[in-house]
Amino acid sequence: MFGISPLGWIHTLGSLPAIPAAAYMFSRFGRIVPRSSAGTVYFVSMLIGGITIFLIAHQSVSYIIAFVTLALLLVGYGVGRLPWPETPKGYVETISLTLTAFPLTLPTLSETLRRVPDGHPFVTDPKSPILLGVMVALERVSI
Repeated sequence: MFGISPLGWIHTLGSLPAIPAAAYMFSRFGRIVPRSSAGTVYFVSMLIGGITIFLIAHQSVSYIIAFVTLALLLVGYGVGRLPWPETPKGYVETISLTLTAFPLTLPTLSETLRRVPDGHPFVTDPKSPILLGVMVALERVSI
């Protein structure tokens, strides 16, 4: 179904909870809040997605994006444990975790448009105006 391998399904279903968790935290708090139940769901889901992408990726840029995302995720969740003043920790935490949301939503939208509906996806060409429009809109929302 949708041309996804069993390992691809583990990646997809494992990382999927990060999307509503991030949306909830952005709408409620304006940022990813690591010390919350939604923050825990986000961390675990992003970790699953970031690790499993190394097993299913076909393009070398995917490995780089996954590595950077995992690094930002670990920095964002780990900085709170350092003996630094609260203000710099808050900035590093917020910036790091906010930057992890973009690599989450970009492939999610791209893969969804290229696979759904099954058999007749909305987008068949990576240079499709629909896909490029969604990417530009996502970029503008992220800024």
